[in-house]
Formats: sequence, structure tokens, C-alpha cells
Amino acid sequence: MLVVTSVNVNGIRAAAGKGFAAWLAGTAADVVCLQETRAQPEEVPAGLFDGWHARFAPCLSAKGRSGVAILSRAEPEAVRTGIDDDEFAGSGRYLEVDLPGVTVGSLYLPNGTVGTPKQDEKDRFLASFAPYLALRRAKAAAEDREVLVCGDWNIAPAEADIRNWRGNVANSGFLPHEREWLAGLFGGGWVDVVRAQHPGVDGPYSWWSYRGRAFDNDAGWRIDHHVATPGLGARARSAVVERAPSHAERWSDHAPVTVVYGP
Repeated sequence: MLVVTSVNVNGIRAAAGKGFAAWLAGTAADVVCLQETRAQPEEVPAGLFDGWHARFAPCLSAKGRSGVAILSRAEPEAVRTGIDDDEFAGSGRYLEVDLPGVTVGSLYLPNGTVGTPKQDEKDRFLASFAPYLALRRAKAAAEDREVLVCGDWNIAPAEADIRNWRGNVANSGFLPHEREWLAGLFGGGWVDVVRAQHPGVDGPYSWWSYRGRAFDNDAGWRIDHHVATPGLGARARSAVVERAPSHAERWSDHAPVTVVYGP
């Protein structure tokens, strides 16, 4: 069995004091992919990752922004950062590790805003990331290993993935060209593991705005994905969004997404 969790912590230092430390101490995951850590490795609270092999890709261009990490019970065989694009080198957007039989990536895809340079940046990332994934998949196949890319993809694939999809058709994260890009990955053989485990239903959502009563009303988005090569996707046994019991008990605006993969 391989248990993998992905979660955008919305700042590791803040999350640690709100309940993330207790969650991490109790998780049964073999691998935990973190996004939006917003910290350099030396800034992580002392002892937080004790017992884990921790690998980091912090944002070097703007401290306190972005950042991804991967925690694993087993020591990685290899570690790589970035997507082979100089623009995003040191941006804290992508990190991957090789573990026995599988490459696991932690992704924090840019969050765009329509009509601004942020959306242009997001679109450029999409243009570079698709061929990177194709190359990584080909190399992994040659090595007889699977690939799993977890993280905050900042794109909801379909209407079932946003409670208020009609009000978001012109917003970043649900733009037609973004959904087409993601559909191209899924149509090209990558597996949306959570959707495969929860067909024909709304959600399960993994992000809720802090504004209003979005969490209480479950007015969320499903933007935190496990995207796997077919062999690994077929091994998924369960996929659960670890939604907090109440708004007050949240330690991030995202919830952990945990998938159990069988042998």
C-alpha cells in the first residue's frame, strides 16, 4: 500500500500553530505533498518534520511566497525541482522525488486573475508544464515506474467541481482554455484519481473561501488533484478529502486530499 496526501497549507508557520502539527503527527500517509509553504527550510518550526525525510523547493525570487515540499517516510532516491523552464526556476512551484517504483510531484500551479499579468504567467506555466509532464512520463515508463503529481492545480475540471460554477465561468480557475488544457492531460492518459473514485457527484470540494459562509455551506472548489499515470491510477482504492469538522477547526483554506494506492 502507498498512502499519499496533498494539501495547500496556506503558510506552514501559521498552519503549524493552528492544527497542522497535530494532523501531521496523526496521519498514516507515507508521503505528504505540501504547497504554499511560504517559508525557507530554516524557517519551518523546529521539530515539525521530525521523523520525515523532508525535501523543499522554496520560492527564491520572493520570500514568503509560494513554496512546495514533500515529506516521505522513505528516503528519496532522487530529487528534482522546477519544470525545465528558466522563467519558473526558483519560483517554488514544483518539486518531485523518486521513491521505489514511483515518482511523486508536489505542484503549486500559479493562481491567475483575468486581465492581469498573473493570468499571463499562469498561461505560460501551463504551456511549459504540459510538455514537461509528457517528458517525465516517458522517462518514467522507460524506468518502469509510475508518476503521481499532487497539488493545488488551481483549475476546476468541470461544473461538478465548483458549487457556484455559473458565477465563475469568467474567472481564473474555471476559464474554458484552462479546463481544455486539463482535459487534454486526462484525455492523453493521465488519470484524475479523485474524480475516478467519486464519479457522477458534485465535489468532493477541497478549497473554500474564508469569506462569508463558504465552508459552512460547502460552497467550494475541487482544485487539489492527484494526477497519475494509468497504472498507478488503477491501483487507487479510496480517495478522501479530510474536511475539518468545523470552520473554527480549519488550519488552511484547503483540506488534505488523501488517496490509498494498492500494491
